[in-house]
Amino acid sequence: MNSATDNRDVRDITVTRLIAAPRAVVWQAWIDPQHLAKWWGPDGFTNPVCEVDARPGGAIHIVMRAPDGTDYPMRGIYRELVAPQRLVFNSWPVGNDGQPLIDGLTTVTFSEEQGGTKLTVHTRAVALVEAASRMLDHMEAGWTQSLTCLQQQQAGRC
Repeated sequence: MNSATDNRDVRDITVTRLIAAPRAVVWQAWIDPQHLAKWWGPDGFTNPVCEVDARPGGAIHIVMRAPDGTDYPMRGIYRELVAPQRLVFNSWPVGNDGQPLIDGLTTVTFSEEQGGTKLTVHTRAVALVEAASRMLDHMEAGWTQSLTCLQQQQAGRC
């Protein structure tokens, strides 16, 4: 017998990048709101709100703004921070009514490799409302574009 959660759309994605920067620098790009705001989100998006309390139980609040001016708010909670090796957080993109649309769990690992940092992002996300399935369809592209911008930013190009 299926429960309501058995029918929800679930996605698991993993994106890996080799970034030509020391691990401590890449770590900072994830926990410093000024750095995070520069690369977070799909191509063409900005982050007029980027608030980070980088500690276990600390909050994340990001508002991504699309090129058409539409805002996409996200809230989250840090679960684990092991500097500069591992970062785990829950995230909830929220609708206009403030209700979560997706329940996501993201694990980011940072390892030294080839004189830079191997960054691996794994996200498991569950659509909480039917309309959120479309958002999940774009999740891998969004992470890929974000990490490309982070990679370029570390090289001084984004």
